[in-house]
Amino acid sequence: MEKNTCNCTHHSIVPILVILFAVTFLLGYQGIFGAETVNTIWPILVGIGGLSKLSDSKCSCC
Repeated sequence: MEKNTCNCTHHSIVPILVILFAVTFLLGYQGIFGAETVNTIWPILVGIGGLSKLSDSKCSCC
């Protein structure tokens, strides 16, 4: 049975954003990023993820 896979790069955006989200908090807890930097970055990553999921519903490639 053939596995249905899509090779489109836009499907990897959310996993990459989740990793960046975790790294942002990790670097914040390590003291590499300041609290203001973390408080600026995480909402941006969540917003990009939300926009990405909205556009995925219009995906016609898979």
